[in-house]
Amino acid sequence: MSQDSRSRRSATSNERLTTGGLLLRLGMLLGVVALLVTAALLLLASFNRRGSQTNLALDLAPNPALNPLESAALGLYIANNQDLIYTAVDETGQDVTFTVSPGESASQIAANLFDAGLISDESAFRNYLRYYGLDRELEAGTYRLSPSMTLAEIALALVEAVPVELTVQIPEGWRREQIADYIDQQPDLPFSGADFLIATGPGAVPPEETSLGSVIPPGAALEGFLFPDTYRLPLDATASDLVSRMLINFDQQLTSQMRADAATRGLSLYQVVVMASIVEREAIVREEGPSIASVYLNRLEVGMLLQADPTVQYAQGYQESTGQWWNLNLTQADYTAVISPYNTYLNGGLPPSPIANPGIQAIQSVIYSADTPYFFFRAACDGSGLHNFAVTFEEHLANACQ
Repeated sequence: MSQDSRSRRSATSNERLTTGGLLLRLGMLLGVVALLVTAALLLLASFNRRGSQTNLALDLAPNPALNPLESAALGLYIANNQDLIYTAVDETGQDVTFTVSPGESASQIAANLFDAGLISDESAFRNYLRYYGLDRELEAGTYRLSPSMTLAEIALALVEAVPVELTVQIPEGWRREQIADYIDQQPDLPFSGADFLIATGPGAVPPEETSLGSVIPPGAALEGFLFPDTYRLPLDATASDLVSRMLINFDQQLTSQMRADAATRGLSLYQVVVMASIVEREAIVREEGPSIASVYLNRLEVGMLLQADPTVQYAQGYQESTGQWWNLNLTQADYTAVISPYNTYLNGGLPPSPIANPGIQAIQSVIYSADTPYFFFRAACDGSGLHNFAVTFEEHLANACQ
């Protein structure tokens, strides 16, 4: 056979292979298109049959990251498994708490949902997530789910996180009214600041599971014992629920050793809290708390007036000009103009009750105050928040800013 004949035959063969390959690829493409169209028609038909049950799916688009074949296969799966996806496990089921931990995969979450009796098929859940791209949007958190929810509803719930508990954050040194103002600024809380003030006002009774009934004088408000912390509450919490948690927290923070050490110093727990509330307001730098407490205890021991600015600020109350509860710009005239049993420039001893709600560090500063000879302190002139301490009034005057 001549070289030309072989070349022509080879070329003809290559043309046939090329044509065959093109036809094969074209056939595969047409098959995928047909599969996609079939899946889409089946999905649409099933949606129409189920009506409102699948309205939420109509708002979703297939995951564009899927290749056409996978998208078609998953679409067919969903179309053929509508009962698994849009029928609840138990229409009368009760809500349960379900937690998705950080880093959990869609497969792990599906298994946990199945174990919790919330879905009837793990594969259906995984495929639904995959088809709509929801597997990349699952959020860690705690959810309230129910067997009465469909698989599709549960999937969306896990990507549209809704809190199942409320968070309340109370810093050290706030007075009751400040906490009430904060509550009124939290739109999700189901109770008001006024509710809180009633629950903590004069005559409020501490929970029986605490020892505070024998600590707080009858008829007194709960100021000073509303322990500053972060609290997590159920969605239907009341002001009393929050107050109970704050008081129980306080009772747990004060160890038996701390109570015994306070008694050894001749201080009742109520006196400790009253003093700590003043220290909390004075000690901008917390490490100074024990030294500030020592000044006040030294003054009490020798019968001096406490002359604590925060007590005057507490007596003044809300400042209309600044919108604040603490007047940080007291004048010399304020010390004698504010007529109140809380003004320790005019009245000896401790004020009648705590002026704020101290944290554990301020309480410990009183129980374990520093052993110092100081009777005076004033703010340092460098804006650091620190104080200069003095033994005599002359030294105190010398510490004044020039």
